[in-house]
Amino acid sequence: MTAAGATSPLKALGVASAVAGGAVVLGLMVGSADIGVAQVLRHLFSDDGSIENRIVDELRLPRVLTAFAVGGLLALAGTLMQVLLRNPLGDPYVLGVSGGAAFAVLTAMLLGLPVLWHTPLALVGAFASTMLVFGLTRHGDDWHSDRLLLTGVVVAAGWSALISFVLSVSPAMRLPGMLFWLMGDLSDATAPVLPMLLLSFSVILGVVRARELDIAGSGLLQAAALGIDTQRLRLEIYFAAALATAAAVAVAGAIGFIGLITPHLVRRLGIMEHRLLLPCAALGGGALLVLADSAARTLISPMQLPVGVLTALLGVPTFLALLQVRRDR
Repeated sequence: MTAAGATSPLKALGVASAVAGGAVVLGLMVGSADIGVAQVLRHLFSDDGSIENRIVDELRLPRVLTAFAVGGLLALAGTLMQVLLRNPLGDPYVLGVSGGAAFAVLTAMLLGLPVLWHTPLALVGAFASTMLVFGLTRHGDDWHSDRLLLTGVVVAAGWSALISFVLSVSPAMRLPGMLFWLMGDLSDATAPVLPMLLLSFSVILGVVRARELDIAGSGLLQAAALGIDTQRLRLEIYFAAALATAAAVAVAGAIGFIGLITPHLVRRLGIMEHRLLLPCAALGGGALLVLADSAARTLISPMQLPVGVLTALLGVPTFLALLQVRRDR
């Protein structure tokens, strides 16, 4: 079934945009001080100097926009990896890409490197993990997706062991902050511009290559037979997924399962073509992480939970259910 067979493009994007917009407004409303929707909208477009205005503009808005960008980037990375694997279980967290990026950033923290180094090092770790997984499972001009998935799980376990080593040798003063960041932390999210720009660029690039992604979903050999430069497409998918994952991890830590859940939720609506799947996944992933972060801020207020805890609580049963469905088939 294509997107056209299930719903019109404008309707699909309209629904996704409405859900994303509602999640953003809700994220601006809830917190230690609840603010009504009318007040939120007024504070966004005017400055009356009140405490509520500062809470919305200076605290909640940067955090909500950063959460939206991170969730969108993870959802895009998961969608692209599912195309490359031709496997619905593809996800940066499951395949160890998030683990490689997280290990690189934690190492930078251990060495006391400036924050500006975090994103480039996260990209190196994410790309190294991607190349390792796909390099170990490549066979000819295609891959065995089940073997690739298992290899990714093993590589993710390896990164987890290295992360544990870094934490075990870290100074006691730095350890609490490193642990909280590792579980997913948006409390220091104050600069959403760069992640939002990267998300926008990634969506545009994906939509431009949507036809090739649709064909690649049937296999790279079939795509090559139809005249598509599979080597170039593969490298683009590699780089785009690794860059999106690295940016998300550098900003918010290793948040799992957003890239796994979101594409499936969108496909459940009958959206299969990537010209719609990618922007809807970005909007859905952003909305999902904003809602998870809002819950993390309010469930045990005034304390805050790491947002990665809540996404894992959603993602683990979803992952097990998908495994069961694949086994039954």
